[in-house]
Amino acid sequence: MKQKSTGGWRSKKKIYRRVHELDRVMELQKKPSLILQLKSIIQSQKQKCLLLRDLEKQVGFVHKWNFMAVIEKYPSIFHVGGGSNRKPPFVTLTEKAEKIANEEEVARELMEPILVKNLRKLLMMSVDCRVPLEKIEFIESELGLPQDFKKAFLPKYGDFFTVKDTNGKPYLYLQNWDASLAVTAREERLAREGVLDSAGAQKRVRITKDGNYSGPNAFKICFPTGFRPNTSYLEQLERWQRMEFPSPYLNARRFELADPKARKRVVAVLHELLSLTMEKRMTSAQLDAFHSEYMLPHKLLLCLIKHHGIFYITNKGARSTVLLKEAYDGSNLIDKCPLLLCNDKFVALSGRREINSCNGKSLS
Repeated sequence: MKQKSTGGWRSKKKIYRRVHELDRVMELQKKPSLILQLKSIIQSQKQKCLLLRDLEKQVGFVHKWNFMAVIEKYPSIFHVGGGSNRKPPFVTLTEKAEKIANEEEVARELMEPILVKNLRKLLMMSVDCRVPLEKIEFIESELGLPQDFKKAFLPKYGDFFTVKDTNGKPYLYLQNWDASLAVTAREERLAREGVLDSAGAQKRVRITKDGNYSGPNAFKICFPTGFRPNTSYLEQLERWQRMEFPSPYLNARRFELADPKARKRVVAVLHELLSLTMEKRMTSAQLDAFHSEYMLPHKLLLCLIKHHGIFYITNKGARSTVLLKEAYDGSNLIDKCPLLLCNDKFVALSGRREINSCNGKSLS
């Protein structure tokens, strides 16, 4: 009889395989994030000029030194002047940097229809077509919303959104349902590939060793390098890939989570949520914050780990972050919205290769 110590009574411990290229996504964002944050601070000043003595008030004592290092390292972006008795030291954008920074206004204008569409879809997926306003604020930068979106953005689109107090808390409500928007990013990709059009007359296709299957209910699978699934695993995955499931845009209250189809629907909800963000990623805390609005499983982490061919969890950076694997080619985000393209152009002034180079497509 096998001894327990040999593992005869236990299944092998599953190891979560790291994807170094996706871990690098967070590492590569550190310096650009500082550059873009400092740019925003300078532009928010009346004279578009920041006294260095006021930098600490903006970012705190500890982070001040990180920003000082950035100012010193990138004279092509930040110009330091003053220092005499008449005028204390200050920092402004260089002429070239300011010219590119001013292009952000055009990028923001191009973003508006994208933001309206994505925010409507976000509300359409929620169980009551409403989300607490504080939760929208929690992911405003991930969505690409302007910081003053409550005052400047929402009032412009009163036909689509309204803010109401519910149980003493402000909620963002969807004004009207639009069936044309109830199409997921996954379905749009399959339509582009012609899978949905030919699904009815499709021949039986077996799943490949990389986990992918050409079918209307299938998800794009990206296994980590070195992962070699056995036949049993692939057979189970094929059954799962073939399984029909309800749309994320149908009310979640209609389904029992114990139903395998409803569990697959949860994967589709998470996939769609990440697809609605600019960089196809959210922190674990941000995803978990929407637990009640989208009726996500209590063991959300286990769900994400189980579907490691679709989602990737990285602990690099300040917070645990969930990325949509298919959205990345190595460490590079494949499709970019106008705002990210503008940010990349600005960061490129630092002399480093543009972060997450892309093919120029937008989030339309």
